[in-house]
Amino acid sequence: MRAANDALIVIDVQNDFCPGGALAVDGGDQIVAGINALMGDFSCVVMTQDWHPADHASFASNHAGADPYSMLDMAYGPQVLWPDHCVIGSTGAQFHADLDVDQAQMIVRKGYRAGIDSYSAFFENDHKTPTGLDGYLRTRGIDRLTMVGLATDFCVNFSAQDAAGLGYQVTVERDLCRAIDLDGSLDAALDAMAKAGVTMA
Repeated sequence: MRAANDALIVIDVQNDFCPGGALAVDGGDQIVAGINALMGDFSCVVMTQDWHPADHASFASNHAGADPYSMLDMAYGPQVLWPDHCVIGSTGAQFHADLDVDQAQMIVRKGYRAGIDSYSAFFENDHKTPTGLDGYLRTRGIDRLTMVGLATDFCVNFSAQDAAGLGYQVTVERDLCRAIDLDGSLDAALDAMAKAGVTMA
């Protein structure tokens, strides 16, 4: 068992990010068994869940003439326009059926504000609106985090960088993550995480 100040953060292992989903990550389902096994090593397990209203500003379908994976400047910065995914209450938003959700002590739902996306487990994409996860971890005396899940170059990446910026010791278990790798986004994410002081295991 890991120390009491260690937590496992399981990021967005949801149907829409797994094969057959609306925003499928190649091999996204292959990490589930390993994550289930790892959860038993931690006294604190937190899961995050993308949770978007149907009119979410990050959906290409909500911008006339916009193609999925194109870019748009939002008030909070550049935004990838995604295929509709993880719509609140949908099958795609549910956790993968084999993920042992019962081991989670907290589930953080993010991206539920229609006007702003939320990759990170800690902040919306304006980098200042908090999800509340930092407060939860600090009140439990946790200062070391291990991150796994989907996708390496987006939600894992932003979560890891934000956690490091908040002062946590952060390790990303790469074999229990999978990437989208959109136009070199994986290499860029790995570089950014390294510069932020994140350990890649």
